[in-house]
Amino acid sequence: MAKAAAKTAATASPSAERRPALAGRTVSATGVKVEVLPPALRISLRAPEASVAALSKALGVTLPKQPKTSASKSGRTALWLGPDEWLVIDEAGKDPLADCAKVSTLHSSVGISHRNIAISVTGPAAEAAINSGCPQDLSLEAFPVGAASRTILGKAEIVLLRTADEAFRVECWRSFSDYVFTFLSEGAREAAG
Repeated sequence: MAKAAAKTAATASPSAERRPALAGRTVSATGVKVEVLPPALRISLRAPEASVAALSKALGVTLPKQPKTSASKSGRTALWLGPDEWLVIDEAGKDPLADCAKVSTLHSSVGISHRNIAISVTGPAAEAAINSGCPQDLSLEAFPVGAASRTILGKAEIVLLRTADEAFRVECWRSFSDYVFTFLSEGAREAAG
């Protein structure tokens, strides 16, 4: 009997559980909350102007064409990052990479779901917390709801999206996530002070 158990254990395939970076981390200070958002599906999309309409139709969201803008529909958000570049984030569990694969027009779509993580910064002091390390003007006049840009926070590149008057989504690479979360947490404490 012991031999059978040992043989079963030896032939059982190892399993691994993928855990999101920083899962469950939250920091709250007076007027601001910083928390890691649940995993989402993401793609980096590059396409010429002639392909934008077909890709927009396949993705179910109109790809924005103006700098510093985004568009959202049914849990999917497209952020303009450059004249022919978008970050597409799906929080509804539908794979944008699979949707792009159905399009025959010229484009490049790369899955980056496991490369990025997202951090939410909310509250009346959210702007101040982010501005502790980001030189961009985040006032509502300069960076209204729906505004998006690739910028920096301290020494890390981030993609920033304003989701509401007092709420931001910060996208960063997994390898910089601890640094970015810690930087935002310190910024939140300073903003609360």
